[in-house]
Amino acid sequence: MLVIPAIDLKDGRCVRLVRGDMTQATVYADDPVAVARGFEAAGAEWIHVVDLDGAIRGAPVNADAIGAVCRAVDARVEVGGGVRDLDTLERVFAAGAGRVVLGTAALEDPDLFGEACRRHPGAILAGIDARAGKVAVAGWVRDSATEATALAARVADAGAAGIVFTDIARDGTGSGVNAAAVDALAARVTLPVIASGGVASLDDVRALRALGRANLTAVIVGRALYTGAVDLAAALRVGRGEDASGNRRGDG
Repeated sequence: MLVIPAIDLKDGRCVRLVRGDMTQATVYADDPVAVARGFEAAGAEWIHVVDLDGAIRGAPVNADAIGAVCRAVDARVEVGGGVRDLDTLERVFAAGAGRVVLGTAALEDPDLFGEACRRHPGAILAGIDARAGKVAVAGWVRDSATEATALAARVADAGAAGIVFTDIARDGTGSGVNAAAVDALAARVTLPVIASGGVASLDDVRALRALGRANLTAVIVGRALYTGAVDLAAALRVGRGEDASGNRRGDG
């Protein structure tokens, strides 16, 4: 299971929110390129970058910073936030993104989502962000009546390469992952699932591996990396099934 470090951008800076609340933003770094290079140096194969301002406004705001990150590292970059039309999608790929996450469009514009998957097979992820089991969109400011598991089945049929599943109640809180919710969603699809939200320690990475879901392929870690609660190199080793020092271990 991959461990993917996160860079959330607000006004060009690396921040972390609590449950997506833009009024509760903690700035951790002014230079996202330096952060990305640090993640790569620790061994990250992928970096997850979100344009928080773009998610709220419905169009990219931090495109320059995202392009700079993509150019600065050899690690692959997956990008989300504010991609609501095909022109924007193409610009994000042209900037160097290896994968693009569509959240609002996955729920509200299935034709766009399907066309994106056809144009970029294997490179479109559905962002499914859930509050009490229901999908929230537009930077999590708008709730829907759609169950996360129902949307998961729909995007699988549309050709998504995978799903980034976030439990909003846990995101940015450091309260631990909701392994049961991740397990329930992963059980509904054969698509790769990337878990997100709440990772507080290496034990959360171990708990997700212990679910034994072959399609649970990665976990995104954010705030815990910035606070020092989780060491990325150690988390990468645990994700591979080693102990934190690099020795192979069982998951029982």
